[in-house]
Amino acid sequence: MHRPIEEPAPPRGPRPHPGHARTGRPDPPEPARVDPAVLGALLARHGWRRRGGAPGRYSRWTPPGPGAGGTSLLVPESRSFPDSEDLIGEALTALARSSSPSARDVLVALAVPSDEISWWRDVPSGPAGTASWTVEEQLRGAARQLLLAGALAARARAGYYGARHRRPAAAALESVLVGPAPGGRRLTAYLPVPAGRPLAVRLHQALYAAREAVDYQRATGAMHAFDGAVGAGVSHELVEAVITLVRGTEGAGVGVQWSPAAGVPEGCAAAAGPVEFSPGDLPVLREASARYLRAEPAVPVRITGTVVRMRRSGPRGPGTVRVRVLAGAEIPHVRISLDEEDYRIAGHAHLVGLPIRVHGRLESRGGFRRLTGAARVVPVQVDDAERDRLTKSLQENLDFFEEARGED
Repeated sequence: MHRPIEEPAPPRGPRPHPGHARTGRPDPPEPARVDPAVLGALLARHGWRRRGGAPGRYSRWTPPGPGAGGTSLLVPESRSFPDSEDLIGEALTALARSSSPSARDVLVALAVPSDEISWWRDVPSGPAGTASWTVEEQLRGAARQLLLAGALAARARAGYYGARHRRPAAAALESVLVGPAPGGRRLTAYLPVPAGRPLAVRLHQALYAAREAVDYQRATGAMHAFDGAVGAGVSHELVEAVITLVRGTEGAGVGVQWSPAAGVPEGCAAAAGPVEFSPGDLPVLREASARYLRAEPAVPVRITGTVVRMRRSGPRGPGTVRVRVLAGAEIPHVRISLDEEDYRIAGHAHLVGLPIRVHGRLESRGGFRRLTGAARVVPVQVDDAERDRLTKSLQENLDFFEEARGED
């Protein structure tokens, strides 16, 4: 790793380090796929220090921390020199063998070009920098809540989502990679570009809008800045996630850093600092969370779905049905109170394997899981294949079709 650029290159294809399988360190990517400028940007991002080099040809980097020793990397400035690929290969191999935690972060970011989201919490550490199980779970739980809130905001804007958009938002998190949380203080997630970029952008904008709304309330006492922040992605879910992140700490923050390979997204700052919150912000955040919960209106909808459960208190009269939603609302299931005639229509449609269509208002109370003012319940015709599938589902779940006495 200390070979000047003028010396002959060593043989290509070094032997894999035997510790990779034992330690679980990531294998380095192919040197031909690595842009030297991206590698240099990632090293700088993760705390590596530039220690000179040949100007315009290559730079020398040493790892962060006091235990760096004599380790260093030679990174070419560009691919315009004959042995640039050899230098990149040696640098990647050294990163894979390095004991520095930041080396792993650099390799992950090179292997999967990603935007990075980092969370940190100022909490007391245990012996030798350890963290209690609860502290680490709180960090991971808050991070997941924030990612989910960002995914919800990328789907639609609302002050309170409840059960709406949950399935596609959760599916958007499946490609997210996560790094370790040393000492329960810091956690980094990698959102692959381009799939994860809308989530990263929306979360970045929402966090800044939430910070500005909190500052405005603490300066003026007025809460209306949170109303305008909904357009930037702030919601009850995001505010609750920030509360979870900050609670029990002396301060917490979230930082978003864009993938050097993909560049800065339109409308975002290239070097925006992290967004930080303190325990003094918690009263304002709790008030905003309750405000969003109260203010979100009911939504008029026309839902198409299959009946999966039926209940009423006697052999006649009104009853309640539970419907698996096929279209009309971004929720998995909804509970509907029906009068006697509509309840009978829903039951007949269920017995013959047909969905129903119903108009009503999706109430925010209870998380948008209940339809009120239901009217015009009608069976929906489907093709034979879909009808057979629904009938088979009915036969496999007969225990859900009840008109027994008991609680709703």
